[in-house]
Amino acid sequence: MLLEVILMCAFSAGDWPQFRGPNADGHAAGPETPVEWSETKNVAWKTNIPGLGWSSPAIVDGKVFVTTAVPRGEGLSLRAMAFDAKTGQTVWDREVRAIEKAPSIHTKNSHASPTPLVRDGAVFVHFGAQGMARLAAADGDPQWTCFELDYPPLHGNGGSPVLHDGKLVVVCDGSKDPFVAAIDAKTGKVAWKTPRGVKARISHSFVTPTIAMVEGKAQVMAPGPDHFAAYDLSSGAELWRVLAPGWSVVPQPAIGHGLVFYNHDYDHPELMAVKLGGKGDVTDSHVVWRIKRGAPSTPSPLLVGDELYFISDDGIASCVNAKSGERHWMERLDGNYSASPTFANGRVLFLNETGLATWVKADKKFAVLGTNELPGRTFATPAFLEGAMYLRTDETLYKFALK
Repeated sequence: MLLEVILMCAFSAGDWPQFRGPNADGHAAGPETPVEWSETKNVAWKTNIPGLGWSSPAIVDGKVFVTTAVPRGEGLSLRAMAFDAKTGQTVWDREVRAIEKAPSIHTKNSHASPTPLVRDGAVFVHFGAQGMARLAAADGDPQWTCFELDYPPLHGNGGSPVLHDGKLVVVCDGSKDPFVAAIDAKTGKVAWKTPRGVKARISHSFVTPTIAMVEGKAQVMAPGPDHFAAYDLSSGAELWRVLAPGWSVVPQPAIGHGLVFYNHDYDHPELMAVKLGGKGDVTDSHVVWRIKRGAPSTPSPLLVGDELYFISDDGIASCVNAKSGERHWMERLDGNYSASPTFANGRVLFLNETGLATWVKADKKFAVLGTNELPGRTFATPAFLEGAMYLRTDETLYKFALK
């Protein structure tokens, strides 16, 4: 049977409504954005964000949405904020939940790392084990909250939600009893909750899932501890899996050419390409290629045509043939990396953790096309829309646009 594979997206191409853009693939369409910027160059506006959050900006209907965690004594105020995309002025600032005592997190993490998701006049925000909420995009008024997906996190939250067919899918891989769940986007009720089918030695991960169509049915692509699993979106049933030891998985899978590309470990990362589909354990039949050298632990891989671009946390950038895994180049860039690479202006952008951005030619031959730098820490992936780039540091949200 012909395998039909489509990355699902019910979002407008004129928005940047979720982590890694309208198709969750890191591609920026539309007018060219600035390729040069600084604290003073091509700055349309900049505004300070209170607290700390590594969620990426989401931009819909002239508003920019982020989340943040503001310290209050020993506790936290978990907040969602909206800014006017033209002026940078605050439109609304809403507390989603107050936490009396802040849970421990990894030193590189924040308490507001998942990216907001915006759809049909609603903003969905996710704070991991601290809960989810649906807010009105216009004014931030709460429409529902969900605190049912309680689990013991390790190192904090990370994975962003994805939305398809009215279901918000989140991965809840905590320190024990990991699971994947879907929430009804209209009501906030749990639609299904599926325990992980593999008992791992270490069970926590932070992955953002991906939705794909396989043989006409929506499937959830969710790497996790010691395995990758695909789930039926409507029921939550596990459909197929690939076994590979690993834990603390972070990158969002990429889809293309009938394959899913994903990482399966943090300490000893390996990037894998697997044929979509099948039933049960497909480890021996569906793995197409595997790469360890230069594999990412945190940044998501970026598929552009037949080439897959990725960067390791310590700055080894690579380009390989997506179908075969044949490496075209592997080069070191300065710094360490957490943000995912993006494709904009026909170039690949790599952003390190200290504000250095490097434009690389999207080609089988390696070429640096320019660099830019900002002060501050930069763990959040940039967003692009209508000729502008929105970049978040640990303190500031910037909009860069051509004058």
